[in-house]
Amino acid sequence: MTDFAATRRCFDLPDGVIYLDGNSLGPLPRAAQARLARTLSEEWGRELIRAWNSAGWMAEPRRLGDRIGRLIGAPRGTVVVGDTLSLRLYQALAAALELVPGRSVVLSDSGNFPSDLYMAKGLIRTLDRGLELRVVAPEEIETAIDEDLAVLMLTEVDYRTGRLHDMRRLTRRAHQAGALTVWDLAHSAGALPIDVSTAEADFAVGCTYKYLNAGPGAPAFIYAAPRHVDRIEPVLAGWLGHQSPFDFDPDYRPAAGIDRLRIGTPPILALAVLDAALDVWDRVDLADVRRASLALGDLLIAEVERRCAGLTLASPRDGTQRGSQVSFRHEQGYAIMQALIARGVIGDFRAPDLIRFGLTPLYIRESEIREAVEVLEDIVRNRLWDRPEHQRRLAVT
Repeated sequence: MTDFAATRRCFDLPDGVIYLDGNSLGPLPRAAQARLARTLSEEWGRELIRAWNSAGWMAEPRRLGDRIGRLIGAPRGTVVVGDTLSLRLYQALAAALELVPGRSVVLSDSGNFPSDLYMAKGLIRTLDRGLELRVVAPEEIETAIDEDLAVLMLTEVDYRTGRLHDMRRLTRRAHQAGALTVWDLAHSAGALPIDVSTAEADFAVGCTYKYLNAGPGAPAFIYAAPRHVDRIEPVLAGWLGHQSPFDFDPDYRPAAGIDRLRIGTPPILALAVLDAALDVWDRVDLADVRRASLALGDLLIAEVERRCAGLTLASPRDGTQRGSQVSFRHEQGYAIMQALIARGVIGDFRAPDLIRFGLTPLYIRESEIREAVEVLEDIVRNRLWDRPEHQRRLAVT
């Protein structure tokens, strides 16, 4: 059984703050500061460029990929870390499209993160071979799968509402139609149990700065199923994806396995923080995390609906149908969230009217949910959001 009191002590949480935004940026792991300091002073500082060999820097993307792989049900050697989530999505989609020639449709849903759709549109335009991005409502995905489908590209958990797609069922349906799948796990890795192997997912990508707590701008990961990986001709043929990068061969020869999906130089300082952040998962059972997360979500919904008139639930009421977040609608959602943040309750806002709360039992307790709703009730009942400082739009919402 996971000891959530112990995991809470692993994070450096400010006094007087209830942090309900780990679905956007996880808090600072206490171990990260010492780990980063060691990388700076003992590795970079003393070893200089020798640290690529002496400190094992070059192997970090694969080593950390295996640590993440354990959290998403991926076998060793099938996940690599580095670069950004948008680049990883672009890579995965391009690879999948190459494996299903003659098909014309990339299917996604209107709840997908906009950047995923942007990358898909840009890739389709670049390939210039008559491909189409088809976007339907989330509940229409299954019926939209047909014989024209090349790739089903979905984010497992809707970033706005937390609505959860059934990866296993939809992947099976795509495969029955002769298509492949690309899953974005940005809002599910570290939040709920995932098994890309059992689900037979073809490709998966995800970030590490949300539920994996690796810090702002932390590098992303990519998974490729073993049955596909050695057939991939990477569209982003980076130096470190070469079979022998230090031969400086002008002709690209892809490395074996998942290493061919490496692109640029590993961000060593960021990887050091990720390494420390992943330590907490050595003492965590994701099934326990899921059960605790559902309990926190159910409590939040019950308390808000009992005490906060005017807020409408936007997330699925059934916890098994949502990820580890709960969202509510209100026409003054932005101002309400700013008023909450000013009172030390940190969630976030997504246009046009959603206030979001991430529910991470690694460091959130039931008492904090009740306290947060008490503050929310005061703000809504007494219209404390209706102040100029809460109406002013900031760059990040």
